[in-house]
Amino acid sequence: MTTAKSPGQVTVSIEGVAGPATFSRLPDALAALWQSLRMLPLGWTQYDAYRTFFGPGVVERVEEALARDGELAMAFTMAGRSHVVRVVPTRRAGPQG
Repeated sequence: MTTAKSPGQVTVSIEGVAGPATFSRLPDALAALWQSLRMLPLGWTQYDAYRTFFGPGVVERVEEALARDGELAMAFTMAGRSHVVRVVPTRRAGPQG
């Protein structure tokens, strides 16, 4: 069930690592995103920061960020290259388009 704060369908991606994937529920999207992030060779500080936003028990925090900012985007550096992690509500056209 979608709550007033829930963005409904969301698309997540990790630039240069994992292409966009769309999920019907935010908790499922965040679980998949965290599964991918935790396998990357991040330093401890980066790992801890990403766990704060994408690890277990963070759905409410991400809902608030999406409601406030429209999307959640965070960058990290791996192997000398910047990568952006995104969580974006998926806009679907209604019956009236």
